[in-house]
Amino acid sequence: MLFNYCILNSWSHGALEGKPISKKVLFICSRNQWRSPTGEKVWRERFGFQARSAGTSPKAKKKVSAKDIEWAEIILVMEKKHKQRLLKDFSEPVKFKKIDVLNIPDDYGYMDTELVELFIVIGESYLD
Repeated sequence: MLFNYCILNSWSHGALEGKPISKKVLFICSRNQWRSPTGEKVWRERFGFQARSAGTSPKAKKKVSAKDIEWAEIILVMEKKHKQRLLKDFSEPVKFKKIDVLNIPDDYGYMDTELVELFIVIGESYLD
């Protein structure tokens, strides 16, 4: 039973070693200041995912790179414009990547309670 569960939910348990396996999640917003760092922190601490965050703006604290995209198994962008920027600037690395748009507007501060709750709800949907 556990083996079947692990095949279906490889993020959960290592079938052979019994060690947690975590997905690599990349959060993207514009300036990597509020939303994506919050998502990174929440998903890492609450769900045990490997998480990174970056921004699409030249003024981002950490600007997204091709290496970030290649590293990621899951790419979550806050707005449609972020997905469009990735597709334009990184057409080759994103070619076979799924990019999910979360539709989270730039209305929150870092670790804002409502933003944290949004990331928890979204994170739980990725665990199913």
